[in-house]
Amino acid sequence: MARLLPARLVAVSAALALGACSHGSSDPLVGFGPKPALPAPAKSLFPVFGVPNVIGWAPGAAPKAPPGFLVTRFAEGMDHPRWLYVLPNGDVLVAESATEANPADQKGLRGWFARRLLTAVGAMKHSPNKIILLRDADGDGRAETRTVFGQGVKRPFGMTLVGDGLYVAGDDALVRFAYQPGQMAVSGPPEKLLDLPGGPINHHWTKNIAASPDGSKLFITVGSNSNAAENGMAAEEGRAAIWTYDLKSRQARVFATGLRNPNGLAWEPASSALWTTVNERDEIGNDLPPDYMTSVKEGGFYGWPYSYWGQHVDQRVKPQRPDLVARALTPDYGLGPHTASLGLAFYTAGAFPPAWRGGAFVGQHGSWNRRPLTGYRVVFVPFRDGKPTEPAKVFLSGFLSAEGKIQGRPVGVAVDQRGALLVADDVGGIVWRAAPAGR
Repeated sequence: MARLLPARLVAVSAALALGACSHGSSDPLVGFGPKPALPAPAKSLFPVFGVPNVIGWAPGAAPKAPPGFLVTRFAEGMDHPRWLYVLPNGDVLVAESATEANPADQKGLRGWFARRLLTAVGAMKHSPNKIILLRDADGDGRAETRTVFGQGVKRPFGMTLVGDGLYVAGDDALVRFAYQPGQMAVSGPPEKLLDLPGGPINHHWTKNIAASPDGSKLFITVGSNSNAAENGMAAEEGRAAIWTYDLKSRQARVFATGLRNPNGLAWEPASSALWTTVNERDEIGNDLPPDYMTSVKEGGFYGWPYSYWGQHVDQRVKPQRPDLVARALTPDYGLGPHTASLGLAFYTAGAFPPAWRGGAFVGQHGSWNRRPLTGYRVVFVPFRDGKPTEPAKVFLSGFLSAEGKIQGRPVGVAVDQRGALLVADDVGGIVWRAAPAGR
């Protein structure tokens, strides 16, 4: 059943949008590439809001893939699936979690609109707080077994397996579950290893995790507590950063900073460099600044909140920090403004045709604060010698219908044991599976 915005909200939201600034570019890949165009910042009395309408997926409908690929429902009827992790035996873990209303983080008129629009697109609800295990024992591309694998983590998100430990990054903590190959559920509560920045605001609560190739360290993403430091820098302590945690010493430290809301984490196969996807700031223009993906340098500072895309100063932030802006690193590759680029997976399997190997698949959750809406797709960025080399290509589309209505929103992406791409769709409640037709 369609979920429509209340008439009053639609009218007021549209009025604010029309009175704010011009619409964004209709080019689906605006703001992409190593040197994306950066228009001048646009000021407005009120932020621009799209007017999203969620209709869900009709029976039998699916995202659109390039010719030669088939998209099927690996699992459906799930409760806001956000992130995916494929275990060595082929089982798939799905973190079910959601944004919840938080008065400390949703003050004023902007907070009022954001809260209602996020609710309308299915992004704000009671969080399930579950990790689900999906098993496709017969290899037909559909999970016939579904169990609750683990609970007891507040808003679980990122997951990674190191030895006999499954590490999970939640809302405010890093935890560990003991894991045995093939088990359908963990026994006992998780062990808490590390406090992570949490409430009372916890604006960007999603925290992802990845293990170093040698299994000695974990890397953890922590998003900012604001759009552009409007809550003060004291509220940003330890945030807008990637942390590293040493498994042997159990000591943590900040690895890189100035990353407004990093989510995806993955190791680029040719260079062995750590890459992340980052959601940039809002309210300085429909086409500014682009979200991005970048390699992460130890000790690197990437600009937030004082600048964006390297050394482009955000004049809203007070006081200014020209010393930090002077050393702000420019990201490697733009992913478009307000696309909410979240999931990140490098394709190293052999099932896909050569044109779709070696590069990065990115799940773009989609905008709610831009007109026209953008994102709502999975894109592929080709790589060569450890760097993005060619224009990005849309791999999965149709999450946003031709009429601009939302059927689903892709979040986490992962490559399964047989080389297919899995995509978590939190609004649709589906894990999609894209594979070459006939496989």
